[in-house]
Formats: sequence, structure tokens, C-alpha cells
Amino acid sequence: MSIIKIPTPLRPYTDGKSKVTVGGGSVSEALASLVEQHPSLKPHLYSDENEIRPFVNVFIGKDNIKALDGYNTAIEEDAELMIIPSIAGG
Repeated sequence: MSIIKIPTPLRPYTDGKSKVTVGGGSVSEALASLVEQHPSLKPHLYSDENEIRPFVNVFIGKDNIKALDGYNTAIEEDAELMIIPSIAGG
């Protein structure tokens, strides 16, 4: 099982958990497992078309998955993923 670290703004949708243990062999499967466990998180990660929202960034360690194989990136069983939403200011 892998772990996904949840950023503070999304913790109300994971019952306050800062880390969630998930299954799956790829980033997309891990995110699907996360949403299956915490359905209220889905609209914050996925669009109405069931696509990952563009401002959702996922890292495996220090590596942004966008620089790897995207959401198809394979993950080890004990991987630690982080969701880091983009923040805009102005």
C-alpha cells in the first residue's frame, strides 16, 4: 500500500487525515483509491468530465509526475505521494 499526503486545504474532505493509505500500481489508480475512500474529495481533484483538474500536482518524493509518465507513472508498493494544489495570487 502507498501513502498519499493530503494538503491542509483538502483535509476536511479526508476526515482531517494528513495521510491516507491507498492501493494501486500507478498514480491514477492511487488517486482512484483515495477518492473511493473519501468521495467528497472527488470534485476537488476531478472535473465533471472525470479528468484530473489541471491545478492538481502530484509528486513522488521530489519528482513531479508530469516530468515522469504523468498519471500513468508506476508506483512502488511503499511509495509516498503528495498532492500539491497550485495556488494563484494577485
